[in-house]
Amino acid sequence: MYTAEISRTSPSAFLFIIDQSGSMDERMETEQTKAQFVADVLNKTLYQLVIRCTRADGVRNYFDVGVIAYGDSVRSGFAGALGGKILHPLSDIEASPLRIEERVKRVPDGAGGLVDQPTKFPVWFDPTSSGGTPMTAAMRTAAEAIVEWCDAHPSSYPPTIIHVTDGASTDGDPSAVADALKQMSTSDGECLLFNLHISTAGGQPVVFPSSDSGLDEYGRLLFRMSSAFPGHLVQVARDKGYDSVSSESRFFGYKAGYEAIVDFFDIGTRASNLR
Repeated sequence: MYTAEISRTSPSAFLFIIDQSGSMDERMETEQTKAQFVADVLNKTLYQLVIRCTRADGVRNYFDVGVIAYGDSVRSGFAGALGGKILHPLSDIEASPLRIEERVKRVPDGAGGLVDQPTKFPVWFDPTSSGGTPMTAAMRTAAEAIVEWCDAHPSSYPPTIIHVTDGASTDGDPSAVADALKQMSTSDGECLLFNLHISTAGGQPVVFPSSDSGLDEYGRLLFRMSSAFPGHLVQVARDKGYDSVSSESRFFGYKAGYEAIVDFFDIGTRASNLR
């Protein structure tokens, strides 16, 4: 499984589910709020997907991409031209950022030092933080979008869903909906659901564990909701220093700080067999 070639005629899909509840206004080590940091990582991930799929003839639609945001409501995380539905071809994403910001990044100066370099940074997703944590409703919205996508792409590499949250569900137990989401499939395999819990409270983060030993009740819930690590991503994770990752691991992180958040998005959006 998970061997289907990804092409313009047989794309895959990435769906991001992002917690924007009130507690996402807590500040991280970066001095940004959790909402701001996650938004930056998500926007950078979307931009990297665009770059990865750009060829001489333009952006190739190897992926359909969507964002679901939840807090005071459950909605598309996109606005403007992209706000009307959940999943969009990647070329539509590339064509419709909310704005282009000018950021500064540090680059080598050729003499052993670093200099500031202006760079363009497209923004598709804005940070907000209000309301509760209607995780079950968000998972249900995701399931509605994914079942429709799978029906339309029966032989494609199955969708990958990346869920980021900082708290427990406030609208009931989401595990039944998450289990149904993971059972949706194409002929190439079941959908992949990756869960990341982020925290500013300290404590030892747990990233890509093979069991729920040592986790609290909420951690065990998210562990059970998460898919096993796909084989083709094991080496990608090991190359980033997660040496204990195996096919027995779950694609799950708990009490993650900023470094693990960046790695989680990067590893989770790698795909093989692009044509």
